[in-house]
This record gives sequence, C-alpha cells and structure tokens, in this order.
Amino acid sequence: MNIFLTGGSGFAGGAILRRLVNDGHTVHALARSAAAADAITSAGGLPVSGDLLDLVNSGSGPAWLQTLGEVDAVVHSAAFMAFWGSDQLFVDRNLLPTRALYQAAVEARVKRFVLVSAASVSTGTNHDHTVDESSDTGRANIAYSRVKLRTEQELLALPHGNTSLVVIRPPFLWGQGMTHTLQGFIDSVAAGRFSWIDGGRHRVDFCHVDNLAHIITLALDRGDHGLICYVTDGSPRPARDFFTPLLATRGVDVSAANSVSRAVASPLATLMQTAAKARRSATAPPLTPWIISFMGRDRVYDITRARLRLGYQPAITVEEGLRQMAHSHTMGR
Repeated sequence: MNIFLTGGSGFAGGAILRRLVNDGHTVHALARSAAAADAITSAGGLPVSGDLLDLVNSGSGPAWLQTLGEVDAVVHSAAFMAFWGSDQLFVDRNLLPTRALYQAAVEARVKRFVLVSAASVSTGTNHDHTVDESSDTGRANIAYSRVKLRTEQELLALPHGNTSLVVIRPPFLWGQGMTHTLQGFIDSVAAGRFSWIDGGRHRVDFCHVDNLAHIITLALDRGDHGLICYVTDGSPRPARDFFTPLLATRGVDVSAANSVSRAVASPLATLMQTAAKARRSATAPPLTPWIISFMGRDRVYDITRARLRLGYQPAITVEEGLRQMAHSHTMGR
C-alpha cells in the first residue's frame, strides 16, 4: 500500500512510520525541515518537503498535495500539542490544516484517512471511571482536547466520497524515544514539585506507541467510515504502579514522593489556573484541573470496540515496553 503520513519524524509518527515500512508499505512522509527529512529517510520513508500550515497559508494549495494522487491512504498523526493555550490557537494550528488535508484526500479519492485523535477528548466534565465510544464526552478541560473533538466532528460531517475516515483515540503515549512528556515529569521531580494525588492510587490508562502503530495498520486494512476507537495497552493500573517504573527507566526514584489529597489539590488547581488566565500567562501553572483529572481520578478506556471491529490485541506489554526503555537508557550512558 502507498501511504501518506504526517508527523513521521516525531515520537508517535516515527513509530507508525517504522511499523508501516516494516510491514512492506511505501510511506511518503511530510517533512518540515532537513532534519525531519533525514529522520524519515533513516526509517525507510520517502520525505515530502512541506508543512501542514501550507494548507491554510497557500491560496492555490501547496505542491506537495500532488502526492495524495499517488497514495491509497493517509495517516494523520501530526499535531501541535500543549496543555495550555486558547481554543483558537489549536483551531489555527490543528483543526484548519487537518480539515484541509482531509478535504484534499477526499478530492484525490484516497481510500482511507486515519486520524490520530486523543482519548482526552473526554477528560474534563465527564467523571465516569470507565469510558467507551458511546459515552458522553462532556467538555474537555484543555483546549487541545476540545479542538481534537471538534476536529473529529467536523470531519465526520463533511462529504467523504470514496474515502473512509477512521478515528483512533489513544490516551497517554509512552515508549522508547519519548522525550518531552517524560522530561516534564523528571523536571518536576528535580524541582521538588512532584507529588502523588491520593497516594497515586487512582487507575490510569495509557498506550505504548507500538500499540498505537499496530492499531493504525489494522485501521488501514479494515476500518469502516465513521469508526471511532479508543486504544490502550489494555492494562490499566494505579498511577503509582505505572509512573514509578516509568520514571525509574531514567534513573528517577519517586517511590517515596509526597502525596496530597484530591480534596486539597482540586480547588488549588482551579485557583492557580484561574489566576494564570487572569494575568494572561504564556505558560501553565504547576497544577491544573487537567493534572487532577489525569492523576487524581480513576479513568479506564474500554477497548472492546477496537478488539471486535479491528481485531486489536496489544502488540507489546507494559512490562516489555519498560524493559526496552530501561535497556535503551543503560546503553545510552
């Protein structure tokens, strides 16, 4: 299969690229820079010079769009991700380019368009301990996630011609090669700001990038139009039982970290966020309602639909993923 991929030089997109190449597909991957092109080439992909923002900044459409006429499918994994910022910021950076890419794919009669969304579209006013695709998403508590949901809805409402749109919703992505998110935890530990909420007892769900890549291959093969699936490692566990060994792969010990009760942390997070917004802070405060919803309450994503509709079974276990990360860190010293 000939596939057009966005985000191929990033953490999640890189894992998807490697899996697709290993499966024998020809992957044309969008590259914003020479460094991105080199990373794509090293992974066996074919770099396509361009930027998603070209889709909204170019009146006639960028030249790289011609590539869509040569492919069978599009996998859109690129996204600007931040835990702070206005809805309009994410509309401009994510929704508008995604909508334009999808419309171009439909016009080019691409057979399948797989959108990597986020499980956090339901993280906010929905307090259910277990969520599936039929659950009310409520209102997400960060703009990134609100706009992700809006993007799903807008794309599904557009004419799709012969193009099948499949939406995949992973939660916290992790695995070998993760940098930004993990470094944020490491920095908070180093600064003495890291604390468990309620002792880290709340169950969290997560998705190894290799499992995300695996379900992408399944979606390309058998995803029907309009299908939305949550995907996880299928192994939810208390936050302490996941993040302690995850941080230990980088030599960071949080086993004896302090704990604060949700009853104290939740109103404090709301106060800190309100104050930060009032002074138009460019960065998020150290504690926000999103952190509370992620680490301070139980949240499991039911992946029954992924199993039944796509035949999904996790390709890698949590334990194997942790071993890989620990080995990589040891070898890199």
